[in-house]
Amino acid sequence: MHRDRSLPPLPTKVDLVVVGAGVVGLAHAVEAHARGLSVLVVDAAPRPSGATVRRGGHVAVTTQASTALACALASRERWLKLGRDAGFGVRECGSVVVARHPDELAVLDDLVAARAGDAVALDGRSVAERTAVPDALGGVFLPLDLRVEPAAALTAVADWLGSHPQAHVAWGTAAQTFDAGSGCTLVRTARGEVVARRVVVAVGHDVGQLFWEVGATVERRRRQLLHVEPPTPGDPGAGARLTTGPVVVGPTTFLRDGAYAASRAVGVVQDRWRSTRPDVLEHDVHLTLCAQPDGSLVVGDGRMPAGPGRSEAVDHVLLREAAELLGVERLAVRSRWSAPELVRTAAAERDPFVVTEPLPGVRTVTVTDGLATTTALGLAPRVVDALF
Repeated sequence: MHRDRSLPPLPTKVDLVVVGAGVVGLAHAVEAHARGLSVLVVDAAPRPSGATVRRGGHVAVTTQASTALACALASRERWLKLGRDAGFGVRECGSVVVARHPDELAVLDDLVAARAGDAVALDGRSVAERTAVPDALGGVFLPLDLRVEPAAALTAVADWLGSHPQAHVAWGTAAQTFDAGSGCTLVRTARGEVVARRVVVAVGHDVGQLFWEVGATVERRRRQLLHVEPPTPGDPGAGARLTTGPVVVGPTTFLRDGAYAASRAVGVVQDRWRSTRPDVLEHDVHLTLCAQPDGSLVVGDGRMPAGPGRSEAVDHVLLREAAELLGVERLAVRSRWSAPELVRTAAAERDPFVVTEPLPGVRTVTVTDGLATTTALGLAPRVVDALF
């Protein structure tokens, strides 16, 4: 076995080994450490590099439903605390969901009724005053939503956690096998063996490489995102509002987020898009605009079709929908990338959390539907409760 002697040795025994230093893995490590347990986090990558860091960093709290809503609400408070403790920025900016058609406004009216106090109805003028969207019919303001910069946040959390006694974060360290014994598990890694009372495996789309039967329960897809130059709307103050204001969310998220499912008007919206903008449905577009400090935007996202290449058609729809929402003629692209996303293979199963026990004392924790940033910090206490 090759071992890099320039790296410090791993602890030989801990209460919890966490495999994966993305937001799901770190959430479980932070929770366990807060309870006084010794923790080792191992990740094969040299730095945060998973699906979370390739997203816009929108913590979409209010539009979740059922268990996901409970986890999102708990995550919100934990994000704020971690930001203070680990020293990274968490923006309590909220988000504005925009309606440009009466049937879209009807969906948002139902959301306001269902989320009394946490969803505030806006008229078109109020939307324009909060965002760079000039001609909305109306919208809702969701004050609980947050915004983080994912790569900086995860790096800060890992560094902060690793600075504490009884907590270790080992980058560039792949987990290889797990041998369950009597009350403990021997975890073999690329840098040696560790005995753990319990193990959490949170490696996202790579879960099938360690436990194929768990990998068979989820399907890996990819989502396309864009980074665009600062838009130049006609209103000179709109750019500043976009940069410092809330995350802007288009109505295409109606078909994704659970809180909208109870509204009968969602079907009306979907039927209209089917006849007028079928490509929005074909490419499963969920439009969000997350402003960067320099005024540029992360625009997401649309489903990449199967195959090796990026879809120009998906990028075209994203740019068209974003430009129309902002009332500008065109948006200039700085960069393009994609992020992996897992969905359940059983389409009827709406719970985004796949938690399994492939071996005694070992849990795999997978968050589907792109909800890890929004829910993982609230899910972790439930999993740790069951483990210890």
